[in-house]
Amino acid sequence: MNNNLTLTNNQFNPIPYWDKPINNLTENVFNDPDNLGLFDQNGYRLTEIEKFFAVANGAEIQNHRYEIALRKDWMYKHMESQPFDGPHLNHAFLFERKGYRGEALSQLKFHTKTNLLLYKLINIRPKWGIDFSMDYTDRFGNTFELLHYEYDGFEYEEINEKKQTCENKFLNTDWDFAARHLLKNKDKWHNLDFFAQSAWKCGYFGLPDERFKEVLWK
Repeated sequence: MNNNLTLTNNQFNPIPYWDKPINNLTENVFNDPDNLGLFDQNGYRLTEIEKFFAVANGAEIQNHRYEIALRKDWMYKHMESQPFDGPHLNHAFLFERKGYRGEALSQLKFHTKTNLLLYKLINIRPKWGIDFSMDYTDRFGNTFELLHYEYDGFEYEEINEKKQTCENKFLNTDWDFAARHLLKNKDKWHNLDFFAQSAWKCGYFGLPDERFKEVLWK
């Protein structure tokens, strides 16, 4: 069985904190509340100030749905001549969000005198997450999400172990067989709400329930 999924060489960065400060910036960067606007307290979208810290600490950042995040490609799928007649990978990503310590933390604390919103960064708990989405379309017009699995948390060892477990599962799944089974049993899951449908599919694929949108403040 060849499901054509291939792992990248990308791994989580186990370091949970940024410790290098932002240099060569005016105080207005820290004082402007817009640089902390639309703060994502349960996901991975970076604010403007977080982007500066990421660059100062040597991280690579990527656009994610018109936003910026610490995101890495996790796996990809080789496409054939008719790539979308059947299962196809929508996306497979690794995400991270960093906390602050050392000089970076001291810099943030110093500027709370003029911008209390910086406590939103000071109180971040480091977080890691996986995001896998396999979709399905065919020539008969069937369209559905075969599996969308997200799992995140605050302990690197736990999430890295979950990543490895899911890699073994996803790379050894016969997605064509799974798609036929889900189509045959569509009446059992299609009309369920989001969380019930997720639980049904996790049960079918032998996965624990999803866990995501964990609020990252201490």
